[in-house]
Parts: sequence; structure tokens; C-alpha cells
Amino acid sequence: QVQLVESGGGLVQPGGSLRLSCAASGSIFRINAMAWYRQAPGKQRELVALVTSGGNTNYADSVKGRFTISRDNAKDTVYLQMNSLKPEDTAVYYCNADLRRFWNDGYYNYWGQGTQVTVSS
Repeated sequence: QVQLVESGGGLVQPGGSLRLSCAASGSIFRINAMAWYRQAPGKQRELVALVTSGGNTNYADSVKGRFTISRDNAKDTVYLQMNSLKPEDTAVYYCNADLRRFWNDGYYNYWGQGTQVTVSS
């Protein structure tokens, strides 16, 4: 079994910062890309940021220059540093990983349970 467990969400004022963490655990042979998605009420889930196993990153235009994604491969953990937060960043943030459980297995996609981020004064 594989689990992705997020932490670090909460309530923050506009202009503030938060750091999200997501640790993968269980039977894992190799992790390919790791990413953060978010879903605001009444909206579709959207990609926020992605980091490949080689460290290449990709960001949604709405967060470029404010958010930074990183990963610690030794800990199977991905982070999202969020600065200059805006009310429109309010959403449930989900961790996502594309991973292989066994050496002879294919890559499958896994999701965390989500963590709420609320930006409000």
C-alpha cells in the first residue's frame, strides 16, 4: 500500500507564506514526477506545480514567481513553498505522485487526501 500524507495547510493573511509538505510511504520502488494540485469550491482541480525526478519544474502561470516546488528524493517528500499568498489561492491542495511500487511494475498515479489553505484577513 502507498500513502501520500500532506501537512502544512492553514489560515494565513494575504501576503503571508505557507509551506506544504507531502511524504510518500509504503512499498515504493521509484517515484517519477511529483506535483501539487488545488481545487477551489465550484472549480475544477488544477495543476499548481510539478517537479520531475531530475528536478525540472513547471508552474501554473498564476503562481509563477510566488510558489516554489522542491523535493527530497531520499525522503520521498515534495514541498510547496507559497509566498505572497492571495485570497484566490484559497483551495484544498492535493499532493500527487507518479510512482512504481516494484521493479517490474508500471508507473501508477497516487493522490493525497488534501490539505486546506485559506488566505483571508
